[in-house]
Amino acid sequence: MRILHLDSGREMRGGQWQVLRLLAGLRAAGHDVTLLARAGAPLAEAVHQASLDVRPLKLSTLVSLASDANIVHAHDGRSHTLAAGLAAKRLIVSRRVAFSLQRNPASHWKYKRAAHYIAVSEFVKRVLETGGVPASKISVVHDGVPIPQPSRGGDRIVILDLADAGKGTALALEAAKLADAPVLLSRNLESDLGEAAAFVYLTRSEGLGSAVLLAMAAGVPVIVSNIGGLLEIVEHERTGLVTENSAAAAAAAIRRLRDDPQLARSLAQNAREQIEQKFTVEQMVARTIAVYEKIS
Repeated sequence: MRILHLDSGREMRGGQWQVLRLLAGLRAAGHDVTLLARAGAPLAEAVHQASLDVRPLKLSTLVSLASDANIVHAHDGRSHTLAAGLAAKRLIVSRRVAFSLQRNPASHWKYKRAAHYIAVSEFVKRVLETGGVPASKISVVHDGVPIPQPSRGGDRIVILDLADAGKGTALALEAAKLADAPVLLSRNLESDLGEAAAFVYLTRSEGLGSAVLLAMAAGVPVIVSNIGGLLEIVEHERTGLVTENSAAAAAAAIRRLRDDPQLARSLAQNAREQIEQKFTVEQMVARTIAVYEKIS
């Protein structure tokens, strides 16, 4: 298949990592892939470094390439908008966010145009259905992450260094302070997990949580908010600790892991095994190809 991918992200966040891994997996499976991305964006550079075809995300380029593609795959809202009027019968849209669809004529038109949706979780699928998208047009494909060497462990709590207020970095920092735990604010999670005591991810809204999956794959105990798609990947007291969205509750979870090393080891081992069984990159790529085959 010839698949044209669109991503307008300015940063290299969870969605962009999934695009990069998907492109590499599709090429390895023998498919012809091209990415249209924002010029100068980290994703564009990463795709170029991987010797994959990447071009600037412009309407003129989209128009010229869409007609020859078997599938047009939009990975974010702006890309969805750009592609909605051009390739409706071949348009697949990934939906990663947990917030509700807008209820206005423009949004209604846009969401009727795609041939199919890939929801990153059952939670996001329900959000799409509530917004009027038929269940028959939605497939759930969870994120996939690489399986790194197990973490060596350490004494620091790893927290993502995110400017997005909704992602709860400040709340997680407050929790670590209450627990008197040393912190590593991370902008390179894969490398920083190697010496982590735990990964704390607090948020007001979450479609799934690819950063949490990465920590689990590394065998790092996770503490997450009781919200959204996170509940599909973290089972409380088996693969991690699920907490209320408060600094006090998260601090109690941090102290619990620190005071019970056996629990921390058990959570980490169970979590890593779960990733190996359900959330690998290979599974994500195969399930995405199966969606393509539905409409191609």
